[in-house]
Amino acid sequence: MKPIAVAVVGTGWCGGIRAETLAAHPLVKTLDLAEVRPERLAEIARKTRARLATKDYQDLVSKADLQAVYISATPESTHYPMARDFLAAGKHVFLEKPIALELAEADELIKLAKGKNLKFTIGYSQRFNPKYAYVRKMIRDGTIGKPVSALVSRHITRGLGTKISGRIKLSPAAMEATHDLDFVLWCLEPARPVRVYSQVNFGAMRAASGKEIADTQWLTVTMDNGLSFVVGGGWSLPPGYPNFSTTWIEMVGTEGVVMVDDSHRDVVL
Repeated sequence: MKPIAVAVVGTGWCGGIRAETLAAHPLVKTLDLAEVRPERLAEIARKTRARLATKDYQDLVSKADLQAVYISATPESTHYPMARDFLAAGKHVFLEKPIALELAEADELIKLAKGKNLKFTIGYSQRFNPKYAYVRKMIRDGTIGKPVSALVSRHITRGLGTKISGRIKLSPAAMEATHDLDFVLWCLEPARPVRVYSQVNFGAMRAASGKEIADTQWLTVTMDNGLSFVVGGGWSLPPGYPNFSTTWIEMVGTEGVVMVDDSHRDVVL
């Protein structure tokens, strides 16, 4: 494999980590950055020794030698236009979730990438979490038999939830449970979803913010093979909780069960 020219758009908490990781990777030939905050741009450019650091991502769209782009920009409404512009310019794109705010926009990006034979993927980072990969392996190699049911619950603190919900109006499912929907669907391939029921609960977030922000959202998904699973996500953990997030995974099969407590960092099979 030959080293390639890569760019990072958006160098906040997540984007900054990705930029530093890319800068140290042997297959990254050059690294360019785009960030609207001058101080943060200068900080990450210094840490990564970026070739180009700009406030305008369009400066990167027009770079002929740029091959791949990682987009981690906020607010999330910027995802669609940025991804569209880079794909149209012939760049491979790794886009943080959500892919877009409208289904038609998401479909357009997918069609554009396929039409230009480009790699286009969404940043579902839990696919690279060893614990999640272990669960999928237990399902795919038949260790727990045929899947019977699945439950995944992911919650973050109210403080982090307030920050996320304050920049854009998206549900806990769109911002948190989306990771777990992707994970379960990945585990259950080639089965596909045919029906979804969702419900939100209000309480602590509404009282704390005075806004119509849901604490939690639960989804029941039915697959075309008859299996149903439940995914929940929320911004409801109290201020004193010892971690900023907690995840519980439960996969039941005909021959066994695998459970992951991703709060206490242990796995029970």
